Amino acid sequence: SPPLPSTPLWGVLVRDGLCHAVVDGVCGRKQPQREDYSAICSLEEWLDLNKFLAKLFCLAAGGHSSDEEDILLSVLKARRQELSRALLDKTTSISSAVLSDFDWQLKLALSSDKISSLQTPLLSLSLDVRENGALRPVTMEMTRDELNTLISSLEAANKVVLQLK
Repeated sequence: SPPLPSTPLWGVLVRDGLCHAVVDGVCGRKQPQREDYSAICSLEEWLDLNKFLAKLFCLAAGGHSSDEEDILLSVLKARRQELSRALLDKTTSISSAVLSDFDWQLKLALSSDKISSLQTPLLSLSLDVRENGALRPVTMEMTRDELNTLISSLEAANKVVLQLK
């Protein structure tokens, strides 16, 4: 979990509703305004505290826990479902496409228009992607290196998804 900011005014900021304001910001509504807290913390403390709270709430909404959460538990309990929904909406706003099916073929390219003897294995990957109810075919051809890069990227993405569960 992120390190706790070193502001001596931590308790005051939490009691003054900053936690709820940060959750509002994460959920796409009005974010907390520095002007409301400028008399009691520096700009650096303000930025550290906001970054800390936003990251902590996102981690906690994903099911991760830490000692610092005890301080914020009442806010999290009250708004966990809202935070989870907002984070899911942010994720799905990237793309609403879903993989429906796939097929692959391994080919051996014997030559090309530039090289008379190539002998290169190629993977032909066909994806059926469903987006907004419509099925869209996507076909690509990859070399061994490109396939290894794709597999590494998909494994990394899967690791992130598993951490969010």
